[in-house]
Amino acid sequence: MKAFEYNIPTKVAFGRNQIEKLPGYVEEYGKKVLLVYGGGSIKRIGIYDKVVELFEKNGITFLELSGVEPNPQIATVRKGVQLCKENAIQVIVPIGGGSTIDAAKAIAVGAFYEGDVWDIVKDNSLITEALPIVTVLTVAATGSEMDSSAVISNEQTRDKAEINDDILYPRASILDPGYTFSVPAYHTAAGVSDIMSHVFEYYFTGEEVLDIETGMMESVLRTCIQYGPIAVAEPDNEQARANLMWAASWAINGFIACGNESSWPAHAMEYQLTTRYGLTHGHGMAIIENAWMQHRCNENTLPLFVRYGVNVFGIDESLPDKTIARMAIEKTREVYEKMGLSMTLRSIGAKDESDIPQMAKNAVEEFGLDEGNMALSVEDVESIYRSCF
Repeated sequence: MKAFEYNIPTKVAFGRNQIEKLPGYVEEYGKKVLLVYGGGSIKRIGIYDKVVELFEKNGITFLELSGVEPNPQIATVRKGVQLCKENAIQVIVPIGGGSTIDAAKAIAVGAFYEGDVWDIVKDNSLITEALPIVTVLTVAATGSEMDSSAVISNEQTRDKAEINDDILYPRASILDPGYTFSVPAYHTAAGVSDIMSHVFEYYFTGEEVLDIETGMMESVLRTCIQYGPIAVAEPDNEQARANLMWAASWAINGFIACGNESSWPAHAMEYQLTTRYGLTHGHGMAIIENAWMQHRCNENTLPLFVRYGVNVFGIDESLPDKTIARMAIEKTREVYEKMGLSMTLRSIGAKDESDIPQMAKNAVEEFGLDEGNMALSVEDVESIYRSCF
């Protein structure tokens, strides 16, 4: 087991009516706010009006940056940075899911950088300071409300990269499961897949970690498997939504990563899908993760897949190990399909296999996948892509 240091500085207010605490959280840092959000969904569910009401009641002034894309674009981030610089913004309040919060994080560091914020996305060593962020979550998926990273896309260069620094942890996050009731079935399913993918990237590393971490990973996976299909079928089911919302936060807030090293190979492979096909990230993760699991399962990793099958799906442990592993992977696919996610590249817009060599090369070279305990060669990645075409 490797030594580690763990700290989550994010204050979380979970449950109904926690939005009332927003003004107090914001005022700790100032009264000049940049309100960041995506489309009109936050207005339809009433959260926008509630935030405006609370701000006006408490003398908090704000500017708005709307239209954040599902895969947040650097062009939108640049607009936010300009607003912050020109208006002496003191705190950023993103309302939405991971994309909105990720955009806010990039804006927060870009506000202190004299050059183009894309420089920071590609080179995190340029980060010096960040504006404080207070989030209002409306989608359970990325866990960005309780982690220190963000993923930003560049449509012009067809590139996608990550920002990661401890100063990017939100100062506070408001998590009311009721705000997720209106999330469509497809995006709910993609969110569940996203949560599961964060766990899989660590569960199958083969690293020796504390049992409490492995147990937490299995708990999060069981939660997704149980409540994901329920939330898709019953969008107003508060129990399902609450469990998924809390699972999303704990899947990626660093707890399961303590002493556990991962190169995040499945995410590196999926990023190529979103940049090339405009696919919802969580859907892409379902496709890639299932194919990667089949590739990852071998004589050395078989015990991990057996444990997964027995402890997460309750498969009879008296069965042969290879049977348990195969059933576990099949059952994972069944969960995705039950929630309505297709499982091939063809289904999401790939016309033929001609893109595969370049995508594989990009994934390996940009993310260093040919190193570490889960190393993949370009040929390995090509094989994974082809297996799910």
